[in-house]
Amino acid sequence: MSEQHSKARHRRGGKALAVGLPLTLTAAGALVHGTGLGLLGAGAQQASAATAAAPAWATATADGFASVNSLGQNGTYGGRDGQIVTVRTQAELEKYATAAEPYVIVVAGTITMNPVGKEIKVQSDKTIVGSGTSGHIVGGGFFLGSGVHNVIIRNLTIRDAYQGIWNDKDHDFDAIQMDGAHHVWIDHNDLRHMADGLIDVRKDSTNVTVSWNKLSQNNKTFGIGWTENVKTDITIHHNWIRETEQRNPSTDNAAHAHLYNNFLEDVAGTDITSSYGTYSRGRTAMVLENSYFQGMNNPVTKDGTATLVQRGNVFSGTGGRNESGGTAFDPKAYYSYALDPAVNLPSLLKSGAGPRSSLGTMAAGAPASTKAATTLTVAKDGSGQYRTVQAAVDAVPANNPSRVVISVKPGTYREVVKVPANKPHVTVQGTGGSRKDTVIVHGNAAGMQKPDGSGTYGTPGSATLSLQSDDSQLRNLTVTNDFDEAANQSLSGHQAVALLTSADKIFLDGIIVNGDQDTLELETAAKDKLGRVYIADSYVTGNVDFIFGRATAVVDKSVITLKKRWNGTSAGYVTAPSTPGNRKGILINRSTVNGDVADGSFHLGRNWHPGGDTTVDPQTTVRDSTLSAAVKSTPWSDMGGFSWKDDRFAEYRNTGPGSGSASSERPQLTDAQAGGQEVADWLGDWTPTAS
Repeated sequence: MSEQHSKARHRRGGKALAVGLPLTLTAAGALVHGTGLGLLGAGAQQASAATAAAPAWATATADGFASVNSLGQNGTYGGRDGQIVTVRTQAELEKYATAAEPYVIVVAGTITMNPVGKEIKVQSDKTIVGSGTSGHIVGGGFFLGSGVHNVIIRNLTIRDAYQGIWNDKDHDFDAIQMDGAHHVWIDHNDLRHMADGLIDVRKDSTNVTVSWNKLSQNNKTFGIGWTENVKTDITIHHNWIRETEQRNPSTDNAAHAHLYNNFLEDVAGTDITSSYGTYSRGRTAMVLENSYFQGMNNPVTKDGTATLVQRGNVFSGTGGRNESGGTAFDPKAYYSYALDPAVNLPSLLKSGAGPRSSLGTMAAGAPASTKAATTLTVAKDGSGQYRTVQAAVDAVPANNPSRVVISVKPGTYREVVKVPANKPHVTVQGTGGSRKDTVIVHGNAAGMQKPDGSGTYGTPGSATLSLQSDDSQLRNLTVTNDFDEAANQSLSGHQAVALLTSADKIFLDGIIVNGDQDTLELETAAKDKLGRVYIADSYVTGNVDFIFGRATAVVDKSVITLKKRWNGTSAGYVTAPSTPGNRKGILINRSTVNGDVADGSFHLGRNWHPGGDTTVDPQTTVRDSTLSAAVKSTPWSDMGGFSWKDDRFAEYRNTGPGSGSASSERPQLTDAQAGGQEVADWLGDWTPTAS
């Protein structure tokens, strides 16, 4: 973008999954159609059975230890080989859950158990799933007895069997209890306010995965054990556990307990106070990684006989015992998985745990971070499948239906990389111990002539790396444009993009983006297309308009580094949004703006109206961030004859020497306005997940 010249609201909610699945009412023969899991027709009073091929959510399979073949069971897939039936009464639910045949049982409404505390005895080969967020089991739950296997319980709210006694020893009213069961997947449920435990995994139950659940408002949350044997293999990941006192979880005599990416939260000032968090008991071997403990008392404890390996966990406002010791096991010897950064978990799980209004995001079973993916390896020294990143991209088939991970070994790769629009679901990730170990670098600029003589590159064409395909990701690497401005002063067009995105659902996770002018260009496939970008735990460096474009972009928990100009002077602009009207622009959230530049030398942004376009409504919001003294006291600037005051520029709750109070030159959001300018407002129905 030239310095002198112009450059040539989505709230979170479930999006219905179009399954095209006719469901025939068994009693009346009426045809009921739908587009999501809440699809079964308000007038239906009888159980209904599928007469066509099952949708993806009905054939989903588990991850973690529930996916491991053992005890004669190959993974956990529930009732996928049976009919899909819809139930609305306790009698219907009990009929199908206790049947010998496989079923996918859709709970479409609230079922109040009679008597209170009743636990339906689920038999093998069942999937029990809530219809949207309407599937509630009140006053009871499910029991999986000895030998019961291959059971999936998903997307349900199981609640309110509490009998008024906090430490209740008389009523064993659990949400889900298993005694000697195996191959069980408990996923995306809301379990709360029961008379005993929310989940009890007892008496040598094994090959269990508990994922993406909300567990709350309870004394005893999640107990594992009740045996002298050491047989249980269990995976617990991406659960939000809040306002519970104990057993978060308590794991006794588990052979392998793998806990990762869980968020345990004790909110101050509430009626429930945690006594302890995660507990490794007896002869348990536990691996606890990349989890977040907020306000928990005694967050991690272990017996002297147990082993507990911790790595990558975050502890905020915790106190008391925080223990580890011994050696445990390598989970990747049993199954593949990928870790989300622990610092992302509060926002990730508050938006992503619990029942979904549609199962579209869960249609393939495990979340993207744990699904199997095709991996292509790049190494400069020839030890991989490819020597260049672009060669690996070229090997991805057009219109690939699932994730392809391009794993790039440490080294400096001087090349231009383009991931075209017809190759979605691509992840390019460095394999080094640091994001600095793997570097993709080139030095084109907008005004440079292309080698084929067809003209100049232009600003987008100067990009070192271009992501043009939906649902693509970069992780743990550095992307640099090292164009030398000082050596090219005679050149007209110094814009030099390091990274260009022009697609939807782009996740930039733990990367560095280096450049000078126009470092990070965030666009969409077309002006009328949505293009969401989530940038987390990353570094972006530049000096002029170095985060710019029309995309709906979030820069979260990152560092924005201000850089001096080629001649050593300090002056510049962080953002230059060109947001279309009625869209969200650039949100800088919980980040830091600093650099080795003069005080008061940088604007936070200016309004870009490409080619004098009067239909755009540029937006930058900077909130909950730390601003160094380099930020001007009047942080916004006009551009191309358009006043920034006619567009959307604001701050909220920033700190640091570069922050300031509200004025006509420094708009501040009210608390009410800030409530509509959060990360979820930018991302809508998309929850970025590492994959």
